Amino acid sequence: MISAGQILDAVINGRRLGPADISALFEKGDLLELGQAAASVRRKKTDGAEATYIIDRNINYTNVCVYRCRFCAFYRPAGHEEAYVLSADEIGEKVAETVAAGGTGILLQGGVHPDIGLKDYETMLRSLKRTFPQIHLHAFSVPEIWYIAKVERRPVREVIQRMMDAGLDSIPGGGAEILEDETRKRILSRAKAPTRVWLDVHREAHDLDLRTTATMMFGVGEPISARVEHLMGIRDLQDETGGFTAFIPWTFQDQQTDLEGEVPTSGGYDYLKTLAIARLALDNIDHVQGSWVTQGPKMGEASLFFGADDLGSIMLEENVVAAAGAVHRMSQADMERIISDAGLKPRQRRTLYEAL
Repeated sequence: MISAGQILDAVINGRRLGPADISALFEKGDLLELGQAAASVRRKKTDGAEATYIIDRNINYTNVCVYRCRFCAFYRPAGHEEAYVLSADEIGEKVAETVAAGGTGILLQGGVHPDIGLKDYETMLRSLKRTFPQIHLHAFSVPEIWYIAKVERRPVREVIQRMMDAGLDSIPGGGAEILEDETRKRILSRAKAPTRVWLDVHREAHDLDLRTTATMMFGVGEPISARVEHLMGIRDLQDETGGFTAFIPWTFQDQQTDLEGEVPTSGGYDYLKTLAIARLALDNIDHVQGSWVTQGPKMGEASLFFGADDLGSIMLEENVVAAAGAVHRMSQADMERIISDAGLKPRQRRTLYEAL
């Protein structure tokens, strides 16, 4: 049987990993050897002397959601005393603050609100694009898009096209969690988007020349086989379309969720190992993002030695992961310091990894 070391030697030399190889690396791979291999592959894919980041803001326009995902501490049912929907003025104020801080984009998404329809989303996008034409609108993940398509009985392609016409610039990878339906069923995320649907919505976006990101939230008690299936699903779609700009894995945060105490959450070891394997497996995606938001700045810095070439946003605002216990914060100076401390040159970028 081929060893983990032999698999790593082969992938460094350009051989594509198969599902059995990925499973073997999860089960037998040495953490530091995985990191070395991932760093080697990263240097071939991106500028090995620098690491990038972005200044943007996560604006969660509502916390009302028709779904009850067990891993989510953010959502509230309609009518709950803590439920909210931001007004157009409130969203505009947040974007104006982002621009003033040197931001170039916003991530705009929320719960799946039963009373917000396609015309409301179009109005939101048009207003923001008219007022802030320089801001990249990275908005509305698969659960929001698919819900609208279902309730309004419209093709997903039409929903995406109308959003694009209104100002949508790209789609985030939210709602992926683990793209394996037995796990999705257990954590109650299958109802909002089965694996096939999540991939199909991104396929439609890519076919319309709209770029998207791919994500993975792991550590919800899923088997390794589920992580392998997730990575293969992302890679297969990227082979087909080439539409993903980046892959962003992070660890589940369990505080205040229905899963709190039920599953052993992932720590730094599992995070770095999964990050490195993702870099090795996803040979057709250029950018892999390190998650300082869930793991903290020091682990974010460490991720740059395990395949990550980007540290995402300084997060002027973040609510969803924070609701589950993530408390880490970062200034632009902090971001540039930890990248420099890793021996790399920090470079601010835009949403689609364009130069600023």
